[in-house]
This record gives sequence, C-alpha cells and structure tokens, in this order.
Amino acid sequence: MNEFRGKRIAVLGAAATGMAAAPVLARLGAEVWVFDAKPADALGEAPARLAPVARLFLGDPDYAQLEECDLIVPSPGVPCEAPALQDAVRRGTPVLSEIEIAYRIARAPLVAVTGTNGKTSTVFMIAEVLRTGGCAAVVAGNALARGRQAPLIQAAESTPADAWIVAEVSSFQLEWVTQFRPRVAVITNITSDHLNRHGSVEAYAAAKARLLDAQTDADWTVLNLDNPLTHSLTSRARGRLLRFSRELHPFAGTWVEGTGEARRLWGRLPGAGNHGGLSDHGGLPLLGAAGLRVPGEHTLENALAAAAVGLAVGIEPAAIAAGLERFPGVPDRLESLGCVHGVEYVNNTMCTNVDAAVRSVQAYTRPVVLIAGGKNKDLDFEPLGREIATRVKALITIGDDGAAIAGAARRHGFDRIRAAGSMAEAVQAAAAEAGAGDVVLLAPACASFDWYRSFEARGEDFRRQVERLRESAEGV
Repeated sequence: MNEFRGKRIAVLGAAATGMAAAPVLARLGAEVWVFDAKPADALGEAPARLAPVARLFLGDPDYAQLEECDLIVPSPGVPCEAPALQDAVRRGTPVLSEIEIAYRIARAPLVAVTGTNGKTSTVFMIAEVLRTGGCAAVVAGNALARGRQAPLIQAAESTPADAWIVAEVSSFQLEWVTQFRPRVAVITNITSDHLNRHGSVEAYAAAKARLLDAQTDADWTVLNLDNPLTHSLTSRARGRLLRFSRELHPFAGTWVEGTGEARRLWGRLPGAGNHGGLSDHGGLPLLGAAGLRVPGEHTLENALAAAAVGLAVGIEPAAIAAGLERFPGVPDRLESLGCVHGVEYVNNTMCTNVDAAVRSVQAYTRPVVLIAGGKNKDLDFEPLGREIATRVKALITIGDDGAAIAGAARRHGFDRIRAAGSMAEAVQAAAAEAGAGDVVLLAPACASFDWYRSFEARGEDFRRQVERLRESAEGV
C-alpha cells in the first residue's frame, strides 16, 4: 500500500535531503513542497533540479505555509528543537525522517549501521562480505566515499527484493523514526561527539539507540561489547543479539583469540544456527587478523562487526574471511597516499572527533607526525593531548581550534608543535619534521567547516598538497 499518494508533503531543506527525497515522493504520487530558509541564489543547482517535481518556498526562515502540509520530512541539519518542527508536533502533523520514508517503501532487506566511529568502513566491509558470499548488496545512506553516495530513499526505491541494502545512518536521522526496522542493526561504538547538537553524551546515545526500537525477534542486533555505552544497550535490544569484542568471548557473536601474528577472528551464532567446522568451544575460525589490509585496532573492530553481520545473514565462514581480506579500505579513512622520501602520507580527514583521532594515532607503531585541527564540536581534547604526548613525534596544527589541541598536548608535556595557516603549509611543515620510515597522518579530530565545505574537500586539499610534494621531490 502506498501511504504517501495524494498527501501534501513538506521537505525541509533543498540540499541533499531535498534533492533525494522530493523526486521519490513525487513518483509516489505525493504533492511535494520544498522549504529552505536560504534564497534560491544561495542554493546552487538545487532549485532548477527540484522545480519539475516540487513547489518551492525559498528564502523564508519561518516556513509560513508549513501548516498546510500533511507530513514533514526534515533535513538532518534541522534540529528537533526547531520551532517549525515543534509547532508541527503540537499540531499533530507527523514528522518523519528520510530514512523512515525509505524503510516504508523498501522491498529489499536492510542492514543499518550507526555509531560514532567506523560506520562507513563497516558498511563497505559488510557489502564486501555479502557480495563475496553471493548476495547482491547496495551501499546507501551516509556512506560517502570519494563522491560515491546513494541516499537511502533512492536506494529503497530502486533496489529489488532479492538484494540487500547496507546503509549508514546518523543520530540526526534517527531522531524522527517510528517504524524504521532494519533486518540487521549494527552499532559500532558510542563515544563523545556532536555535543553541539545533542547537548550530552547520554542524549547522543539515546538517539543512536533508536535504531533498535522497532526490531523484533525475527531481526538481528549487533553490538560492541568493548564499548561501555554500546554494551549498555544490550537490554534494549529486541533482535537476536550478536556481540563483538577484541577482548572477551561473547556467547554469540565474533571475537579475537591469540596474540601477535597468531591473532584470529572467531564467531558463532546462538543455538543450532552455526555452520560446520566448530571448534571445541563452539566457535568458527574466520580470519587471521594479519589478513586485514587496513591497520589499527579500530579496523579489527569493524571487521568483527562485519563478520557478525555475515553470520547473521547466512554467509559461509570462508566467504566472510575472503570478503574481509579483499576489503581495500575506504577513501578518506586511513587512506595511504604513498611515500615521499620514505615518509608515508595518510589521509584520515573523516576523523572528526577525539576518539577517532586517538584510534588513528594508535594504528601505527612507527613515528607519527600528526596534522590536526579544524572546527571543534564541543569536545574535550585532553585524551588526544595525552595520546600525542605518548605516541606522536611532532604535531602540526590547522584551523580554528588547532591551538586548543596544541594546548592539550602542552599540558601533557609535549612541545614539538608547529602551527600552519593552510594545508599547503601544514604538509610542508610535516615533511620537515618527518624522517624516512615515519608516517604523516592527517587526523583532524574536528569538523572541517572552518576552512572547507566538507571533510572530503579537506582530504582533497591534503591529497593535492602531498602530490605537489611528490612532484617537487621527483623534479617534475
């Protein structure tokens, strides 16, 4: 049944959400009105693309005609507390996120991944495991990699029932869901982030946990046993529970055994749902940890989550292992740009919070020259300052809040710090500090919106400056 036909639906935001949702809703038979507080000349190509399918109300921050609509679909950038949305709630007008609409029209089963860090890499890992195991898989949602992104509502409309949709979803999108029910729900971890939006870690975690609320015992829930906030959601899980851990052996899920080069991923399903080849403790050997191509303990966690999804979906252990071994990494996430004068340059521009930056530094045993800074999201830099003092060779700061990171490092006794006024200056400074065998790591721990329009643009600038450095070294 098409519940949207004949309804007047307001889409708040003419950018990514509007351009994704409006055409789909129009094809569903809805009358679509798109609202944006910005005037048309500030919205680029959006007005021209939307005009054939929607009525446009631009340049009015009060959304004066919103009361005439039957349903509101807000952009994730519009906070729950926005007066227009709160007025709609008081009137009894439904407010649904784009991912909620997507779920209601989807034919394909959905794997939905949320968390603070590792979401995108885990999504692409899961897709690789599913494809290796013979399943068609479409990556969607917020999983953006070098321009590759399919909004969930578009994927839901076009993906057939015999394929899987693997989607990254955010806490912002989960604020307005009611029936959103993934066949497999994954929470990678929850640490301090987006406090400028949610106000507290507890509120942020509560938003993430909405991923689980509509699941039933016919579904699967995959949670990180090593992360306290994620583990605390165990009692809230309504699906069949699989947990993953680098330290412990969960009753059902995936874990790591052994030390050093002998570390291996294992897994098991609850009850009698396991494949053949069980060990004495009931586990299935999956993959040697050394077979993963991207470094770091966080990569190991992502692989454990992806392996748990593979088991839940019914992928054979050998195919799970092959898919994880095949996974090359994702652009802008610990992306190696190669070496110049024996120094490896690594682009981790997607690292936009403190926990991700700490994990990025910990991924390397070689000396690290760290480039960090940008626009803080009301996060505490002290854990990063402590990690810098322990592991980093030199710190190059960038952006509005680079000085705050430098201050945190100095409080822990670290003073090999240089400030840069541009990415070009930062790369030159890092090259001067680094020696053969070192790693120059862009791990900003901040948003990009001080100097750049997006984290991708920041990564592209870093990539461009490294290439210029290489050309200079080669005398091009």
